[in-house]
Amino acid sequence: MHGNGRYEGGAAPRVVVGVSGSLGSLAALHRGVAEARERGAVLVPVLAWEPPGGEHGYRRSPCPPLLAAVREAAEQRLRDALDAAFGGTDPGVPLHPVVIRGEAGPALLHVADRPDDLLVLGRSGGPLRRRLRRSVPGHCARKAGCPVLTVPVPELLHDLHRLESAHRRARRHQPAGPAPEALAAKR
Repeated sequence: MHGNGRYEGGAAPRVVVGVSGSLGSLAALHRGVAEARERGAVLVPVLAWEPPGGEHGYRRSPCPPLLAAVREAAEQRLRDALDAAFGGTDPGVPLHPVVIRGEAGPALLHVADRPDDLLVLGRSGGPLRRRLRRSVPGHCARKAGCPVLTVPVPELLHDLHRLESAHRRARRHQPAGPAPEALAAKR
């Protein structure tokens, strides 16, 4: 499941899907299956991983057992994401999962290296996360040598963010002590 990410399966068309385990990437997996079915292509789900502290941090303090554990955890995350997306059933298209070491955007472009590949990506994370980290879909759309399809955030995720936001606002406006109704009921 791991390696350099280059697929040596001949000239079969490929649909490469970025996977993180988020709802956005699960939506991208489902869209990737539909695209692979339509094109008669191989589905290549890719999960990119980095050592704790990034490559620079790892070079300063290498720890091979930790690196092996992080790689194994990444492989398990990909298996879990595929199980979550497909419920443990066969997606009905040839599947070639890849776990690759590297920053997500460049790693995905390393795998989706042929002009006839299709790179499918989902949006993930809330607005704060998107401000703190580079946009993988944006990076790939700017630099890819193949078509890039960005799958919209599932409506369920929009609803979840709205609910979390309303919950945070409600918590800020609640009194610090017990509710007045609770005090009246005790008397």
